[in-house]
Amino acid sequence: MQPLRYSINITLDGCCDHRVGEADEELHRHAVENLERADALLFGRVTYRMMEGAFRGPVPTDAGPAWTEPFARTIDAAKKYVVSSTLRSVDWNAELLHGDLAEAVLELKHAPGRGLFTGGVTLPLALADLGLIDEYEFVVHPRIVGHGPALFAGLSRHLDLQLVDRQEFGSGAVALRYEPRR
Repeated sequence: MQPLRYSINITLDGCCDHRVGEADEELHRHAVENLERADALLFGRVTYRMMEGAFRGPVPTDAGPAWTEPFARTIDAAKKYVVSSTLRSVDWNAELLHGDLAEAVLELKHAPGRGLFTGGVTLPLALADLGLIDEYEFVVHPRIVGHGPALFAGLSRHLDLQLVDRQEFGSGAVALRYEPRR
């Protein structure tokens, strides 16, 4: 069965607003490595639209530093599945998932492959509640912002996780990778 991996950038105070982190070349390389470990991406509507708006090709050459291009190319080319009750259609190498979320995701996980990757806030909350996430990665930025969306607000039960890896970056960010205790 393919693993479903989740990764999110957060601040020390638990804010997961993508606008408050410090993205640099090393963190972008790490994100590309994460995406390359998956055969497909699983997004909710908000994350899908945000990523599409920022990275749908062709990305203008003046859109950002040159070191952002590998991430843009990788996410642009990736197969995507989108969970949404409001979108009627998607493109950008994407397909809408219909029906029961648990059944649809389990069907994807049972297909052959290297894994699935998800990000965002709302969909991962639902996936965590269903026990479908096999790996959690929190890229913790050394910043306190005092506002913004909180991670897993409203989770129906606690999750016990086991640290399986950590990686420190020159920026002071630390990627902490966990698996659920079974």
